[in-house]
Amino acid sequence: MSILPPVPPAPIPLPSTSAEVVRFDRMELGQILSVYGRMVAAGEWRDYAISALRDVAIFSVFRRTAEVPLYRIEKRPKLRQKQGAYAVIGEGGQVLRRGHDLVAVLRVFDRKLIRPIE
Repeated sequence: MSILPPVPPAPIPLPSTSAEVVRFDRMELGQILSVYGRMVAAGEWRDYAISALRDVAIFSVFRRTAEVPLYRIEKRPKLRQKQGAYAVIGEGGQVLRRGHDLVAVLRVFDRKLIRPIE
């Protein structure tokens, strides 16, 4: 009878949260916060929230904290090959702009910064 060394238990695989959750990277967040800063300076926006979900990352913009978001800037990597990964969605759920380039999609807010002289 031979004595075998004990077999270590198989490692339990831990869920990889980084692969399951979509997030904005540093460059994307910088571009979004640049637009956000200009809109705050113009007095249009006051608060924001960031959500990182399984298939979408959302940057929500609020006029006041207790309201529904005025705009949602979304990143959906699964739509990258189709209509584009980035979208700006209005308060009522309408898609204001969608595309492959975040800077081009964020230009939808440029016309909101230009106000007529009263």
